[in-house]
Amino acid sequence: MILALISYVLVGCIAGYLAARIMGLDTSDITKNLLLGIVGSIVGGLIGELIGLRATGLLGSLILAVVGACVAIWIYRRFIRK
Repeated sequence: MILALISYVLVGCIAGYLAARIMGLDTSDITKNLLLGIVGSIVGGLIGELIGLRATGLLGSLILAVVGACVAIWIYRRFIRK
């Protein structure tokens, strides 16, 4: 249980960091990266469900989380921040 939680947090941090780098954001704040990774995991999971994809394993989860985080950043930039 604890190992799974640690791996989720680690994947969230990595996904948030990678998405921030891809989208040109500051990557120095680990808390922001973690929150972005969590949001990305949720958004990526929803997108995956809509198009019929399932994340299997660590790499699949990471890819979906990064894609979801990039989409979340894009939505924020496009519709919320004006």
